[in-house]
Amino acid sequence: MNVLGVEGENIREVDVTKINRVWTKFYDEGVRANIDYPVMPAYRILEDAAASDPDKICFEFFGTKWTYRQMKDASDKVANFLFDIGVEKGDRIVVALPNLPHYAIIANAIYKVGGIVVQCNPIYTEREIRYIVKNSGATRMFAFEGMYPRIRPLIEDGTLEKVVICRIEDFLGFVMSALFKAFLKKKMVGKVDIDRRKEVVFWQDVLKYERTDKRAEINPKEDVAMFQYTGGTTGFPKAVMLTHYNLVVNAYQVAEWDPRTTPSDVAVGCLPVFHVYGMTMLNSSAVLRMKVIPIPDPRDVEAILKAVHKYKATTFTGVPTMFISMLNHPKLSKYDLTSLRVCVSGAAPLPVEVKRKWEEITGGKLVEGYGLSEASPVTHCNPLYGLNKAGSIGVPYPDTYAVVIDEEGNILPPGEEGELAIYGPQVMKGYWMMDEETEKTLINGWLLTGDMAKMDEDGYFYIVDRKKDMIVAGGYNIYPREVEEVLFEHPAVAEAAVVGVPDPYRGETVKAFVVLRPEYKGKVTEKDLDKFCRERLAAYKVPRLYEFRDELPKSLVGKVLRRVLREEEAEKLKKKS
Repeated sequence: MNVLGVEGENIREVDVTKINRVWTKFYDEGVRANIDYPVMPAYRILEDAAASDPDKICFEFFGTKWTYRQMKDASDKVANFLFDIGVEKGDRIVVALPNLPHYAIIANAIYKVGGIVVQCNPIYTEREIRYIVKNSGATRMFAFEGMYPRIRPLIEDGTLEKVVICRIEDFLGFVMSALFKAFLKKKMVGKVDIDRRKEVVFWQDVLKYERTDKRAEINPKEDVAMFQYTGGTTGFPKAVMLTHYNLVVNAYQVAEWDPRTTPSDVAVGCLPVFHVYGMTMLNSSAVLRMKVIPIPDPRDVEAILKAVHKYKATTFTGVPTMFISMLNHPKLSKYDLTSLRVCVSGAAPLPVEVKRKWEEITGGKLVEGYGLSEASPVTHCNPLYGLNKAGSIGVPYPDTYAVVIDEEGNILPPGEEGELAIYGPQVMKGYWMMDEETEKTLINGWLLTGDMAKMDEDGYFYIVDRKKDMIVAGGYNIYPREVEEVLFEHPAVAEAAVVGVPDPYRGETVKAFVVLRPEYKGKVTEKDLDKFCRERLAAYKVPRLYEFRDELPKSLVGKVLRRVLREEEAEKLKKKS
């Protein structure tokens, strides 16, 4: 059955407009298949909200409220600071913060001066931060104060010329700030001594600048707004280049997906905004004029439960491990979650039982979606109120085309497995300084996801396997080569291979297979390797399991076969069950 009308055609030649988007008939009432997106710089999302609803609360953070107008005015001050320190169009600026109100202000300020936001996880080690700074060519950075010991070496050697230190208490009133410093700061930040030097500026100093109406000239469809680092076959993170238009489009697509949302809705923001998934949720909230309750530490499950209960949150977007943690929390019954109307899970497969339990407790909907950094990131989602299919990532978003292809790029019919390819206005411009990788990944406008999938006759898609070796643990993407490179730095390690193995909580967890040099056998333990890795990798990338072997499975040309290791682990699991 020729459901799409183009089965058998090749994506290198197919006319996208002739594809039958069979899935649109399952869209919820009020969701448009095509949207007239504004062609504008990304900062206009906040500016439009400030113009139409200036006194609407944008954020509420530890009881402190900030309106859309206040957020816009603060971003104008930060923009003036950036102009003053010489930032020019195209300059890259690293932003490494947890979920704090600073983030939206800083990102919008960077957009206004024509700069590029370089996303960085604040728990990265010095080694990881240095790679991102060097690769992007950034010399300025906005950083969470707890990072200072890890970025100080980059300041001392001249890699970073200017760093703005941001603190949680920057957005607290006098009383709350005093209480935070007295009771919570040590727990959340730790003790950090920050040098008083010319390269270091504090957030409050930046906000002393006057507002500016000056704006760089932006071509939304061509100019890059953000670098989102992701992994790949090279073993080194690649910078995905997302344009202003990419970010605007995905924000409007997300906003479109729930036609029942109103400005009175409240979102709990616990998805890290240092990833474009969290940033897009933030942008879509501004499109809808919603109030957001930021959660600085997404691992603080009780803080999320408290926020939903206290603010009567109506929507919440997370990863499966967040929903699992909340359902398993010993104090779950203490909190009322029935205000939640709709929740979306992404970044990893959502267990059907988790969905069932969540909907039973909240009375609301929990649906699964799909996306990737290269698509800003959301491309698919199950309808919020209509037909949900167990195990499915749902249907493509408005203006988004998706097909399953074979190795030659031919479009496969429903039911057949192949690689998922996506075409739409949210697809990236390419990878920074990696033309060859870009050419392999973008074919005639189609984004090759590297995920193996199938589509049913209704146009619902299912992820069946990963073409790439990426590990998804707790919603975080982990690239084996990066972890292996660290293991290889240990003097005792002769060979190493890293794979993802099934984990009931994280979805997958990292397992390292290690061959020790003969002189170290019996002398180096799992604890030794764990300590070594923790000094060089973010905690979520560190292997949770180790297996010492005399040799690793290899191909005839000597390539380590991760596939064989995964198959062995799957066989062990089968025998246990």
